[in-house]
Amino acid sequence: MSSVTDAVRAVIAPLTRTRVFRRFLGPLLLPPLERVVTWLSHGRVQVSGLLVPSLVLHTLGAKSGEPRDAPLMYCPDGRGRAIVAGTNFAGARHPAWTANLLAHPDAEITVRGVRMPVRASPVPDDERDAVWARIERQWPGYRNYERQSGRTVRLFRLQPVRAREVSR
Repeated sequence: MSSVTDAVRAVIAPLTRTRVFRRFLGPLLLPPLERVVTWLSHGRVQVSGLLVPSLVLHTLGAKSGEPRDAPLMYCPDGRGRAIVAGTNFAGARHPAWTANLLAHPDAEITVRGVRMPVRASPVPDDERDAVWARIERQWPGYRNYERQSGRTVRLFRLQPVRAREVSR
């Protein structure tokens, strides 16, 4: 299976670096497609999960306090944590879920149908290059989204916690 995934990634990865993907296909096509597939599979399948490790981040809105969900690519950090990057398809603005995590770092994630509580912490500046290197081993060229966005992408580590450790 991994050889099929690797072959598909080799075809898809260059497409994700194009201006057309960053401006139209990614932000306009992927979110509704993710919602439909998630609904049809009862949360067990994510479109992005067919190519890279993916999760659904469950946060509270930074201003509204209302529940928000965001399907995201993640990179395992080798220590049981997930790393997520607020690339927003190289958009000029940070994605809303990053503001949500800054306001409410206690969140939940769903990975392969399993929901668990996590605590988010921003990646410190002195660790950013190492974290980006890890992410790019999984998805080459991904840091170009940061370069092309004109902003410093917010990176977070999501640390699993026991349910009673989460303060909501």
